Amino acid sequence: MINFQTMNKKNILTLYCLLGLLILCPNQSHSQDTMDSSYLTIDRIYASSEFRQEYQRPIQWTDGGDSYVIVEYQAGQNQLIKYQTVSQQSSTYLSIEQLTPSGHEKALRVSSFSLSPDASKALIFTNTSRVWRTNTKGDYWVYDFDTDQLSQLGTGFESSSLMFAKFSEDNRYVAYVQNFNLYLEEFKTGAITQLTHDGTRDIINGTFDWVYEEEFGCRDGFRWSPDAKHIAYWQLDASDIKTFYMINNTDSIYAELIPLQYPKVGEAPSSCKVAYVNIETNRIKKIDIPGDPYQNYIPAIQWVAPHKMLIQQLNRKQNHLKVYLFDLNKNELKVVYEEREDTWVDLSYPDVTASNWGDNDLVVIDDGTSFLRMTENDGYRHVYKIHIATGEKICLTPGEYDVASWSVATDDALYFIASPETSTQRYLYSVDLQGNGMAQRLTPIDYDGINKYNISPNGRYGFHSHSNALTPNTVRLIRLPDHTTIKQLVTNESFKSKLEDLKLPSVEFDIVYVDDGVPIDVRIIKPHNFDPDNQYPVIFHVYGEPWGAVATDNFIGTWNILLAQQGYVVISMDNRGTPCLKGSEWRKSIYRNIGRINVQDQGKAAKEILKRTYLDTSKVGVYGWSGGGSMTLNLLFQFPEVYQVGISGAPVAYQLYYDNIYQERYMGLPQENLEDFIAGSPATYANNLQGKLLLIHGTGDDNVHYQNSEYLINELIKHNKQFDFMPYPNRSHGAYEGKNTTRHKQQLMLNYFNEHLR
Repeated sequence: MINFQTMNKKNILTLYCLLGLLILCPNQSHSQDTMDSSYLTIDRIYASSEFRQEYQRPIQWTDGGDSYVIVEYQAGQNQLIKYQTVSQQSSTYLSIEQLTPSGHEKALRVSSFSLSPDASKALIFTNTSRVWRTNTKGDYWVYDFDTDQLSQLGTGFESSSLMFAKFSEDNRYVAYVQNFNLYLEEFKTGAITQLTHDGTRDIINGTFDWVYEEEFGCRDGFRWSPDAKHIAYWQLDASDIKTFYMINNTDSIYAELIPLQYPKVGEAPSSCKVAYVNIETNRIKKIDIPGDPYQNYIPAIQWVAPHKMLIQQLNRKQNHLKVYLFDLNKNELKVVYEEREDTWVDLSYPDVTASNWGDNDLVVIDDGTSFLRMTENDGYRHVYKIHIATGEKICLTPGEYDVASWSVATDDALYFIASPETSTQRYLYSVDLQGNGMAQRLTPIDYDGINKYNISPNGRYGFHSHSNALTPNTVRLIRLPDHTTIKQLVTNESFKSKLEDLKLPSVEFDIVYVDDGVPIDVRIIKPHNFDPDNQYPVIFHVYGEPWGAVATDNFIGTWNILLAQQGYVVISMDNRGTPCLKGSEWRKSIYRNIGRINVQDQGKAAKEILKRTYLDTSKVGVYGWSGGGSMTLNLLFQFPEVYQVGISGAPVAYQLYYDNIYQERYMGLPQENLEDFIAGSPATYANNLQGKLLLIHGTGDDNVHYQNSEYLINELIKHNKQFDFMPYPNRSHGAYEGKNTTRHKQQLMLNYFNEHLR
């Protein structure tokens, strides 16, 4: 089962639009033999593994990229295998026996692993548990290759309670977080030293609160210095953050309150400070960063030398970024880079190829004298090299196109993803780090669609993932820069052969224009037996906010295949404000306009595309989740003449109910422009509902609170609007927990469309 709770909003969106959610098929209402193997059924998609795809297991590069280590399974247990990149010669890195603690019958289940700086020790993360959205608590074990011994860290603490364990550069110590405090453990002796003593639920050392994790991707909150003499760390004071209570009504005869420190839009965030501790003296020093700590965020700190670190500070409105250089020896803090926007400054750039969510560190190059920063101050998103001492800026990717994401910077080259010709696809490029050359495309022409890369630190090799609309994901190990294949790792041949037996839809990409020439990308999925002389019911899949695009050229998934087999034309479109590669004005036009410009683009584009004679304008549905749930409501309410049926999952019905970092980034502060928040909220237009609405929400949603749906329900009742509603008790944002929940939810959605659009 897919674990939606451990995913941020971008990953949830990606799964919904790319993997198809494994939606299940009821009895066909049109002529079709449900036993025909060319059609999808409930059991084939959900109950069996017939259509299960292969996925590449996590890989860690070693020796700069000349080798790599991967988790492999044997007899239901895992082991670590090392491969030489070119020869593919394999050797056991850590065997099942080596991963089995004394007195245990089975090997540790490896959730993730890392190596000490000299690769003499492997750090194993296991027995994990969830904190907010991801499994960041667990147990840590160390295998020492010098002594061939496996030992556990923090044995005096309760099980599954350590976070972010990391070796010092000299391999002498391991530091970790336990119960909001930092600890130091000397590896050889096992002696444990508590470095901070004020950690509580409110005072958070070395990790983060809910909203920092959700909106900045911040989890690991401390950094070792390169000389192993200091640890820099974040300290958040969440004592003024108000508590939002969720209610568990089902696990006992009396309701249980579940408290959540959650800063709503307009509420001040946690106070954030930066400190560092001397390992020899255990003395802590705070860094005096200018500005009110309650009105500024610190999304990143990183060491660039044994006594120097870069600290990023973002103001409350998130439109002014400062990068400070702090010198411990001089106790000196100075600004080395500033960036301003009239709208907002991005730290992480949402994209279908972005794989560094939560890594807000700047890429430091030229022996620590320069760093790279992706920005869009010149109208497009480009990568700049910033010289720390002088502030000199060099654009490495000039031209009228956007950089989508970057993969790695080596000593002499930057590898990045772009698609200058069409925003629906992605390809790998490289460029000289001195700014002396033009970017060169490295992805061969054969790989049309979406291409993602995990490139080795030395830039010589990479793991290349590729898919397009009707091609599931494949992964190969390649050489660079010639992009020749060393080994095919994931072929998905079994999955492909199953697809070939199905009656597959056709997929086409197009552009429609709104408001005197604004181009809207459109992906259209048509039934396998499509006849342009017939008319087909239509389902629009929507998202429409800055954290995702849906009209991209990657695998459409079994859900869309199922819908097309049932006779629907499925359409996805990307409006202004989505992270399409169409320039800064396109993306930033949504500022203070969520719920307005994006909704107008979608509604007007739908009107344009519905002029096609093969689309039945009397049978038009729309659905989406999270931001897409909000979009669905707004489209039903603001364009009732276009959409007859809508399914809205976990929507933000009233913008003042969402968190401060996300909503204020794109909408400003409600203290200054409250009218924009109200004008963009679906609940404002609830009185306009004319069609059929199915509202779905998990009561345990800690992201978009169930409160949103209750607020909307009251508005609908006030205006005497009839609707359908499915609450899922204690389910989170993805509404997946509990036996049969996913099947029930997706069957519900499909049945709703079949009932009202046929």
